[in-house]
Amino acid sequence: MLEEKNDNLHEADGKSGIEINDSVTNEAIEISDSETLTEDLVSETELEQQENAHQEALDVITNSNAAEGEDETLKERHDIPMQDYNTFSLDALVDELKKLVNIDKVMSVKDHIEEIKKAFLLQYNHLIEEKKEEFLASNPDPNEEFEYHLPLKSKFDEYYNVFREKRNAHFKHLQTNLKTNLDARLAIVEELKELINPQENIKDTLKHFNELRERWKNAGAIPKDKYNHVWNNYHFHVENFYDYLHLDREARDLDFKHNLELKQKIIARVEELVNDTDVSKSFRELQDLHRIWKEEIGPVSKEHRDVIWNQFSELTKKIHDKRELLFESQRANEQKNLEVKKEIIAKIEALGSEKVNSHSQWLVQIQKVEDLRNEFFAAGKVPSEVNEETWAAFKTAVRNFNAFKNSFYKDIKKDQNDNLNKKLALVAKAKELQESTDFQATTPVMKQIQEEWKQIGHVPKKYSDKIWKEFKDACNHYFDKLKEHKSEENSDEVAAFDNKKTYLDTLRAFQLTGDHKTDLDAIKAHIETWKGFGKVPFSRRHIEGKFNKILDALFEKLSLSKKESEMMRFANRIDSLTDSNDTRKLDNEKIFIMRKIEEVQNEIFQLENNIQFFTNTKNAKKENSIVTEVRKNIAIHKESLEVWKDKLKQLRNLGQE
Repeated sequence: MLEEKNDNLHEADGKSGIEINDSVTNEAIEISDSETLTEDLVSETELEQQENAHQEALDVITNSNAAEGEDETLKERHDIPMQDYNTFSLDALVDELKKLVNIDKVMSVKDHIEEIKKAFLLQYNHLIEEKKEEFLASNPDPNEEFEYHLPLKSKFDEYYNVFREKRNAHFKHLQTNLKTNLDARLAIVEELKELINPQENIKDTLKHFNELRERWKNAGAIPKDKYNHVWNNYHFHVENFYDYLHLDREARDLDFKHNLELKQKIIARVEELVNDTDVSKSFRELQDLHRIWKEEIGPVSKEHRDVIWNQFSELTKKIHDKRELLFESQRANEQKNLEVKKEIIAKIEALGSEKVNSHSQWLVQIQKVEDLRNEFFAAGKVPSEVNEETWAAFKTAVRNFNAFKNSFYKDIKKDQNDNLNKKLALVAKAKELQESTDFQATTPVMKQIQEEWKQIGHVPKKYSDKIWKEFKDACNHYFDKLKEHKSEENSDEVAAFDNKKTYLDTLRAFQLTGDHKTDLDAIKAHIETWKGFGKVPFSRRHIEGKFNKILDALFEKLSLSKKESEMMRFANRIDSLTDSNDTRKLDNEKIFIMRKIEEVQNEIFQLENNIQFFTNTKNAKKENSIVTEVRKNIAIHKESLEVWKDKLKQLRNLGQE
């Protein structure tokens, strides 16, 4: 701590700090053998190492006191815990910054705020890099510029600017005071030089000396780069004054005694601090005690000077060593944190090569990386010498994962653009048909494009809502018109039902004349009359079944062939489906008939194979009755096949009309 060892007062009594007996000279040193020389060299080396260790402990305190000597508000930084801000989230960092900015003594939080800034920018820049990579992956157009706004960054900048303004104002005020205080202290040193004047009364001189010391104590902070030089200069002239005081040894001895008592109290306090468990707090108090020792207490007599300084220095070394042990423990924790972060990086690297093939799976992977990232930031500090390397490895792992993820979404983007084009075509088609009044032809088409829309996958999010609204509006517009049209038709359908209901009573009273042609023409006329009434409401279509039952009964009474009767019934049924615009039932009817045709053909094929079997046997004559029965079945099936084919033909002709 002190620039001159042993209180900087080796020459306070006018003698050098080391006395050499005149009888001892370089030539008088005798070395008995090489072993003695080696031991002496080892001892000198150990002594030098001890001195270096002591000086290292003192230098730490000196440098800190020099900084606080320039700005006394720095002392209060010890009262504010320095947290591991790297473990804070962005939100927590902004909250902590806001709290610290409101502390009046700006320099007491300067280091804390700079650490917060470093931690915030580290996370923020990493976030921006990720967002930019995502943007470039999904926007290949080089003319589209990347933009990303984080409201939290604006808050951070706002609070940091408040701190910067307060800090600049503080520096400006401080610089003015530092120069004034430096001039005042240099003036005191000049006055000290003039004190050594044998012509003046020693009591007056001593009084003047004490006044200068008091002024020195209250002179205020000076620039830290001038600290050692100015203090050494001051002490040099103080020592000279004490040498001058040998003219009044009694006054000097009283001052020496008083200074000794003060320094012994300091040593007693430091002995207590050595055993204090709060090492950081002890070191801070030791720092203050060193400042008092050097700046506020004068020298002691030569006989006590080395002893008391060595005591103080040795105790300082002990506290310094305890502090170093604390640092070593912290470094061990940092090493553990490093291992944790390495494991996290390895997990992210593994996720960056694990193939997944769906959006839902990627959401799981993304959440895993997000959790690992939070763990990384919460893991705490790592050794400073590998901090940049660890951070770079983390960023690379995350970047590789994002690149892997983005390649997947890039392919999805292509598919989504294809889907967009398909949906845009459907939007155009829906808009084209939305004003159509040909409801019978347009309604199935509108329903079809609605089904097609459902089958098409996702489109880019920025277009999704817009095209869906356009498509929905066009469809709603058309079906609203259809609903109005049906509402207008509804009264006609009710009238048709009433007419058909009345006509059923007429039909039930109808009697056949017995003349085949006359009766057949009459039945056909009834059918045409029934059709002429038109459609009935959907909920009352059961009346069609009643009409068909009456027809079936009339057909049975006619001497019609089975085929002719079946085809008339079928034609009436198909006409009913056609009038109802039920294309789905017509399609189902067609599929049913095609299956029946296939079944009958297979049955005929099987029966013909059976005949071949029987005719090839030795007892074919005995099996004639069986063969005859099979042939009858084949004929029946062929007749049935012809009916089904005619029905299919009639349906197909209906589709061509």
